[in-house]
Amino acid sequence: MLPAKFAPYLFALILSGFMSLIVSGLVSYKALGLVDGFFGIWMEAWAFAWAVAFPSALFVAPIARKLVARVTAQPNA
Repeated sequence: MLPAKFAPYLFALILSGFMSLIVSGLVSYKALGLVDGFFGIWMEAWAFAWAVAFPSALFVAPIARKLVARVTAQPNA
């Protein structure tokens, strides 16, 4: 088990991986259709997308948390 201090990084890694996998697959399919070698093209696009998505998620997460806190009611302490 990893220490809890790694949770935000692991969360960003997993979420960015799944999101970039789904989006790169949909965009590749929309642009190319089911061509020969589609899976390889998709995996190449995914690797590039994930390399951008993971650091982006780490950078954007604090901003997103602040925006969510502004538009949601805080529980009473």
